[in-house]
Amino acid sequence: MVDKRISGDTSGATNMAKRYPIRNDGLTDKQRIFVQIYTENEGRLTPTECARQAGYAEDRANTTASELLNGKRFPKVVEAVLARRAEIQKTHEVKLDKHVQELARLREKSLAEKSYSAAVNAERLRGQAAGLYIDRKEIRTGSIDSMSRDDVLKALKELGLDGQIKKEGNNTILSVEKSDSEGPKDITPVSSEDSKEQEKV
Repeated sequence: MVDKRISGDTSGATNMAKRYPIRNDGLTDKQRIFVQIYTENEGRLTPTECARQAGYAEDRANTTASELLNGKRFPKVVEAVLARRAEIQKTHEVKLDKHVQELARLREKSLAEKSYSAAVNAERLRGQAAGLYIDRKEIRTGSIDSMSRDDVLKALKELGLDGQIKKEGNNTILSVEKSDSEGPKDITPVSSEDSKEQEKV
């Protein structure tokens, strides 16, 4: 049965008022139940299903849900939804001090259980949360083609490699070896002319 105050029909409102009394928040019991089901199941249940579970008529559940969530028609319901969302969000809110305390608790528990790896990880995460660590990443763009000969050799040295660049015909050969390696390794890039000939074959 549809709450007639919600559908706009005022006939029989006295019976409805007895079944779904309005409390000081301005909502009927059905509306209050709808707000609770809707806010606790957002993303899992459709508004229509929430209306059905709140006790609204099956054949009008879709329309009723749409009307209940219309701030112009039912501002008190929408206010209740927003207030309930804020309550839920506050209970799940992560604050730095609470987060760091929880990590400390996990560290202590891990130490007591002799799970040293977990304890170290919890302590590292506490440090990150407190801003004690700086995550440094270096991103380089471009290709070896845009680098000068000296830049290539310098980059290889930074990597702990020795390199030589030789020109043989249309190809440039880069020989790279580690300081303690068994010898040079040739890396011969295919020139654009060679790749066109390979495509023809």
